[in-house]
Amino acid sequence: MKTTTNLKFLFATLLVVLFISCKNEANNSEQVEEVTESVSNETTERQGQAFIEDDEAVPNVLQIAIGSPDHTTLVAAVQAAQLENALVNAGPLMVFAPTNEAFAALPEGTVEDLLKPENKGALANILKYHVTPGNYSKDFLKKFKKLGQANNQDVLVEVVGDDVFVGGAKIIASVPAGNGIVHVVDKVLLPPTE
Repeated sequence: MKTTTNLKFLFATLLVVLFISCKNEANNSEQVEEVTESVSNETTERQGQAFIEDDEAVPNVLQIAIGSPDHTTLVAAVQAAQLENALVNAGPLMVFAPTNEAFAALPEGTVEDLLKPENKGALANILKYHVTPGNYSKDFLKKFKKLGQANNQDVLVEVVGDDVFVGGAKIIASVPAGNGIVHVVDKVLLPPTE
């Protein structure tokens, strides 16, 4: 009789343990599903160094463009081409930043067409043509005849009096950045077609 009681006790204990472990497993499954859903929601958002907020460092070239009311079209183009992370790397980078007026001077419909998802590659090529490695002042650029751009094409540098033109665009201002320099230009640089 004692063995039967011991077996019943053992069987009851096993059932309780099984029940508790099943319940914990169900809770764990719910928690895993919640975490998985949370992570998948986060991965659909834009990620990378460009999306880290930092109020203490010297603004990088992307932050300077974002903070400028004269460069909203450029920022929209950078975002459409998903090049934000490229503009916040350690550099140094020189960005020739066309103003909103420079974009407005393009033939009607050009900007709207380039911002379409199917033209992302062409847009990225044009934007990379506005970036070169280095951190050179406007005066130092006077020593160059051409610059190698991030899209692997060269752009000509011309000096007329005190003015410096890059690819036919006049540098109208320069802003030092934490990872290079932003040269504000009055025209959109268009890479040569091959």
